[in-house]
Amino acid sequence: MRVDLLKEEFGDQLKLDWRSFLLRPQPGNSRDLEKFKNYTRHWLKIAEDKPSGEFRKWQSDAGPPSHSVPPHLVAKAAAELSAEAFDRIHNALLKAYFSDNRDISAERTLRLIWDECGLDPSEFERSNNPLLLKSTIDQHNEALNCGANGAPAFRLAHNHAAIVGAHPVATLSRWIKKAIEGEI
Repeated sequence: MRVDLLKEEFGDQLKLDWRSFLLRPQPGNSRDLEKFKNYTRHWLKIAEDKPSGEFRKWQSDAGPPSHSVPPHLVAKAAAELSAEAFDRIHNALLKAYFSDNRDISAERTLRLIWDECGLDPSEFERSNNPLLLKSTIDQHNEALNCGANGAPAFRLAHNHAAIVGAHPVATLSRWIKKAIEGEI
């Protein structure tokens, strides 16, 4: 929601390039569901800082997600179709995870989300393209090299330092204005 407000404010002056940062880069099924449910209580604090998306403590017996790679590949596959397809999938993945408490590392869930977004089912296989995996890993490593250690993380195109965290819209807006005015 904050990024949408920034897009409205800056219009064509702001070009977004969504890049991958993997909170859980390696698959693993050893995560304890009860510990994960406790962890997600922290999402409610994020939800208090408006504007924010919809966050709900994990209520599902599904998950926790095994790793971050699968949803990134699906988002990149949608982006190959169109910017609109990416936006639909990106928003649907965020809602599925943070609000609906769905395991977005499960292929079945990802296929359902793809279909719910009205994307051609035959195009889902794009997410298995090894080049998308390479791009995801390369972008993740680039983010690490820029200092990203969490999400969300933001970086200006001409700057190799990332800022991390769900900063208020006013803070991000000032930062972008300074960049546009050449002060950064």
